[in-house]
Amino acid sequence: MKRKKYPKEFKARVALEALKGEKSIAQISSDYEVHSNMITKWKKQLKDNMANIFIRKNEQDPDDKQLIDNLYKQIGKSQVEIDWLKKKLGL
Repeated sequence: MKRKKYPKEFKARVALEALKGEKSIAQISSDYEVHSNMITKWKKQLKDNMANIFIRKNEQDPDDKQLIDNLYKQIGKSQVEIDWLKKKLGL
């Protein structure tokens, strides 16, 4: 059986949601159809590598800045979606 590959943006979104702690790993696993062990692994990787966001600009690769910008855009988009869903559900 071929191993499924996930885009890094997807992993970051799922790991961030797990890190927030608003939902259980089991709920996130069900929502994204990803095994809970994988989510736990991504969450740990995110926690272990968060400090790299604060590297000075002259220490970063140009690709890193682009990646960070894309992640911030995804976080903003996800937050808008979450707020919209909360509004629709009356939370």
